[in-house]
Amino acid sequence: MAAWSERLAGVRGVLLDISGVLHDSGEGGGVPIPGSVEALARLKQSQLKVRFCTNESQKSRGDLVGLLRHMGFDISEDEVTAPAPATCLILKERGLRPHLLIHDGIRSEFAQIDTSNPNCVVIADAGESFSYQNMNKAFQVLMELDNPVLISLGKGRYYKETSGLMLDVGAYTKALEYACGIKAEVVGKPAPGYFQSALQEMGIESHEAIMIGDDIVGDVGGAQRCGMRALQVRTGKFRCRGRDRLGIEPGAEGAHPTPVCSPTSQPNGPGFPWTPSPASPWRPHGCCGDCI
Repeated sequence: MAAWSERLAGVRGVLLDISGVLHDSGEGGGVPIPGSVEALARLKQSQLKVRFCTNESQKSRGDLVGLLRHMGFDISEDEVTAPAPATCLILKERGLRPHLLIHDGIRSEFAQIDTSNPNCVVIADAGESFSYQNMNKAFQVLMELDNPVLISLGKGRYYKETSGLMLDVGAYTKALEYACGIKAEVVGKPAPGYFQSALQEMGIESHEAIMIGDDIVGDVGGAQRCGMRALQVRTGKFRCRGRDRLGIEPGAEGAHPTPVCSPTSQPNGPGFPWTPSPASPWRPHGCCGDCI
């Protein structure tokens, strides 16, 4: 317990991923991860600042918040850092007119953006819209530009839905990078500027924050490169045998979120509702046991 409390020393704020931490998306909007509603409620009752940092790019920020509130989560739209609104700000600041390869669910976020005569491509998790025709059109737009700009809303490899693992935008972004000989600008995790914008909204420094997520690269690695601490939960896309480590070590791995266990040695201090599984006999549902 002492080691764990030392890991949290000086923490004033928590950044929470959404998919794979609070809920698993899927048919009918998905389902909350057991214990996550109560865990968030307990976290918000503490003295810690809380903000949600997501790469969700199939739902608008408003739709995502509405879905989570329907599941019972205490969350508001102004607490969420999401890539689509952040991308719109960049497009306006730089006078960019995008060709959009995106999901229909976030098209409303770009309603005020000029898309005539495109001088860049914006790619997001387009789901079933990732057809050859649509990918090739994005490729053609980029190849016709003297200075091609590709903006990717996150660069995740995959995520978890209730039906299983799903290929994410990163694989398609890599294809366009390779074909066009360019490097995408990432708006979303693990881009440092994305984390910094969330921290600025919270009014805290990176060393005062901890990121909780299920993605070893986007959440844990990205946060660590910004000087933050990070905790990887064993829900969502977490893989038991550590196949995704890629040389990144989280500060701790959390079990399923629970409102009744607190990994702090301060009995009267603010509780931290994600149970640390190191030195704990508890195993998450479906775990093979190799990761304890």
